[in-house]
Amino acid sequence: MNTQRQARAVRLGPRSLAALVLVSVVGIAGFGWPFLTPPTSQLSAHAQDAPWLFAGLLVLLVAVVAAAISESGLGPKAVAMLGVLAAAGAALRPIGAGTAGIEPMFFLMVLSGRVLGPGFGFVLGSVTMFASALLTGGVGPWLPFQMLAMGWFAMGAGLLPGPDRLRGRGELAMLAGYGFLAAFAYGTVMNLAGWPFMSALASNVAFDPHAPVAVNLARFVAYCVATSLGWDLGRAVVTVVLTLVLGPAVLRALRRATRRAAFETPVTFETPVTFEASGK
Repeated sequence: MNTQRQARAVRLGPRSLAALVLVSVVGIAGFGWPFLTPPTSQLSAHAQDAPWLFAGLLVLLVAVVAAAISESGLGPKAVAMLGVLAAAGAALRPIGAGTAGIEPMFFLMVLSGRVLGPGFGFVLGSVTMFASALLTGGVGPWLPFQMLAMGWFAMGAGLLPGPDRLRGRGELAMLAGYGFLAAFAYGTVMNLAGWPFMSALASNVAFDPHAPVAVNLARFVAYCVATSLGWDLGRAVVTVVLTLVLGPAVLRALRRATRRAAFETPVTFETPVTFEASGK
């Protein structure tokens, strides 16, 4: 038996995969609608209805989590692992309060998604962001987008190649590179959640519902450079440094805990021994 084989606590079965695809499609539409609709679309006239879209995304996210858990037969040990990692991530997020992108929770999401697989990674990312919002008082219409983006972030780490074979410096370099790029991607995606609702009169980088897609794309790039480039760079650098420094120890601990927990091993109960009374 190969003890290095990765045990994945949450598998992407048919129902959970379908739910994940559905929420991802809706999420892409929710993030990218300024570039997917023409200037004459009535969608721009209903921009203030965005909270309804956020509420719908949150419902779909809950459905993804429920489908993944129910279909995979998530046992108590995997639920405990999910709770511990989500609590750790939620506790790490307030460190630095996001100052200059100092957000150490991202490296933990990368390593956890790598070891425990894309299904567990998506659930973990979403639950961690929700728990963090409750801890820091960050509950608002942006929360469903944060949950979805963090779920994608952690799931992507689980989809990286060589989960059973690649180890050592090569794996750390791959994870650090992914964390660097994904940290920028996360910041860019989250910019899309708020950028369309800026007043076009407030800034020349705000979304203009009457402008062509190319003009709005240039505005969005300028908005990202002006408002979040330094923040995203800090997040990316912190993720890379923590991955390279703490990555080997955390990966070993996660893999050891996963093997010992044996998430995929079905729970069996011994048949109780009965004794018949003599003479019967």
